Amino acid sequence: MEKRNAKAISRKEDWQLSLHMKICKWCRAYEEKLKILDDILKRKLSQKENVEINDSDIQGFKNKVLEKLNL
Repeated sequence: MEKRNAKAISRKEDWQLSLHMKICKWCRAYEEKLKILDDILKRKLSQKENVEINDSDIQGFKNKVLEKLNL
């Protein structure tokens, strides 16, 4: 998943990953965590001021992950 996010992957790799994601609930949950983390980091890095992740960002991330995992 990280490889796909970082650069283009081959059709074969994309097909293999898609197939695996259909059957593996743990990887689907992990992918959701990656999306949330990427969104937070992109938001922070796009700001012109000092890039700092504060406690509320971390807690918000934790809450979203727990919500996705239904805990």
